Parts: sequence; structure tokens; C-alpha cells
Amino acid sequence: MIGVACHHDRVRDIPDPGFAGDDGAADPALLATLAAAGTDPAAALAALGTSRLLVPVTAVAGEVETGPDGLAREKDSDMAVVLMRGRDGRLALLAFSGTESLARWDPGARPVPVAGRTAARAAREDDAEALVVDVAGPTPYVVEGDDLVGLAEGWRPVRVAGGHGWIAPAGE
Repeated sequence: MIGVACHHDRVRDIPDPGFAGDDGAADPALLATLAAAGTDPAAALAALGTSRLLVPVTAVAGEVETGPDGLAREKDSDMAVVLMRGRDGRLALLAFSGTESLARWDPGARPVPVAGRTAARAAREDDAEALVVDVAGPTPYVVEGDDLVGLAEGWRPVRVAGGHGWIAPAGE
């Protein structure tokens, strides 16, 4: 497990995501599905729910002390997920389909592999209103509103007349 502090200074343990042997490349099937999301959002959401995404984390200075020379030094640091604030003021958690799209956004970002559902759940836990996949391309995709809730809860997206909906597992 990895301990990660988020922007609210809560420490979380991240379980092993189960992506041993992952080389960081984007899944071509996921990219094709996201590219066609305008015509089939249910397929895109289903693909995101089962795909590996990369969530960037960054080091954030914890306690800082001033040395005898007057220079500030970090005593410790925490790892934090990256949230983006949109022009409308809403927060979004960033996630990427692979290391290539992550490098387009920030070549120095540190990726943490997670399931798409886990990324959606993390967005909700950090009070973000959206999950933005591949913000720098090749095909940016935004999950928000009921879709963010459904994805985070592990519900199944389905096609319905005029769009898509969500089916919760039996017993919910």
C-alpha cells in the first residue's frame, strides 16, 4: 500500500491496483472508444470503468524549517493528487490513458495506476465535480454529474432512448 495525502491533508492508503507488468501505454481500444464517445457515451463510460488510468501525483512541501543560514528547507513532503480548477470554478481530478498523454500535460508528473472507477471515487472524495481524462489530448473526455457518481459507485452504464443511464447492482 502507498500512503498519499490529498489536498485536504487526509492521508489515505492506496491498495495495490493490480497492474503488474503495465508498461504505461494507453489501451488502443480505450482511445478508440473515447474518440467515438460523442456517438456512444455508454460505451466510453463502460470502458473507463474497467480501464487502467494514470492519476498524477506531485510532492507537496510538508513542514519547512529555516536553517542557520536563513534558507528554508523541507523537513518532509507529502504526495498529493492533482486537481484542476476550471474557468467556471469547478474542481476536476486529472487522469490519463497512458504515459504519452500524461507527458503531453507534464513530462515530470509521477503516475499512479488506478482503475477508472477508483479515479472517479477519488474525484468525489476530494470534492471534485469532474474527472478529466487526457486533458492535453489525444481525446480529452470529461466525466461529471450523474456519470461521475455512476462510475465511482461501480454501476453499469446502459444505452436508453435518447442517451444513456445507469444500473446499480442488485441490492443497492
